[in-house]
Amino acid sequence: MERIRPDDLLGPLNAVERKHAPEWLYLAGDRELLRIRPRVSIVGTREASRGGLNRASRLARELVARGVVVVSGLARGIDTAAHLAAIEAGGRTIAVLGTPLDQTYPRENAELQRLIAEKHLAVSQFSSGNHTARANFPRRNRTMALLTDVTVIVEASEGSGSLSQGWEALRLGRRLFIMRAVAENRALSWPGEMKKYGAEILARTEDLLDALPPGVEDSLASFTF
Repeated sequence: MERIRPDDLLGPLNAVERKHAPEWLYLAGDRELLRIRPRVSIVGTREASRGGLNRASRLARELVARGVVVVSGLARGIDTAAHLAAIEAGGRTIAVLGTPLDQTYPRENAELQRLIAEKHLAVSQFSSGNHTARANFPRRNRTMALLTDVTVIVEASEGSGSLSQGWEALRLGRRLFIMRAVAENRALSWPGEMKKYGAEILARTEDLLDALPPGVEDSLASFTF
C-alpha cells in the first residue's frame, strides 16, 4: 500500500477539483492505471435488475476491448457486474472504496477486492483503521468522479447512492451519461433533473464517442442499450 496526494498522481487540480479532493489517496496495485486515459465509471444500484446487470457487463466488456479503464465502487449489483466483466474480458479496472484498503464492504466481495488490489488497482481515501461510516460512500463517489473522465449511471432508484456521483461529475464538468432504460422510466424524477444540468442519455455505445479520446471511436462497436 502506498499513500499519495491527488495532485501528485493526477497532476495539478483546478480550483473546483481541489475544493473537495481528499488530502491523501491510498493505493494497492498498479498505480499506472490512474495515468491511462480514458477512465470511465460504471455505477448504479446495489439492487440491480437482471437487465441492468447485463447492460453494465456489456458496456464494461465493450469499453475494455478498446483500452478504456473501467472504474467502479466495488458495491454489490451494478458495480460488481462492471468489475467482473472488465476482468473477464481481459481489461483493466479500478475499484474506489468506501472503506480503508484493509477492510471490505460488502464482505462477499473480499476475493474480488483482493484480485483487484493485486492485479489491477484499489483506491481509498480512508487510512487503515478508519471507522467505516455511511457518509464514507458519498465521499467515495465524489472521489470516483474526480478520478474518471466520464460517468455512466446504469440503473438507480430515487434514493440510490450512485446519484451522488452523478451530481459530482456534473459539478466537476465531467461528462455524465444515463442509460436510456432508466432515463425513460417515468417513475423516476432524477434523470430529468440531471438532464437540466447537462447529463446525456446513453442509447448506444456511439453516444460515448465524443467523450472519449480520438481513436477509440474508430473501432468501437455499436450496441443498443
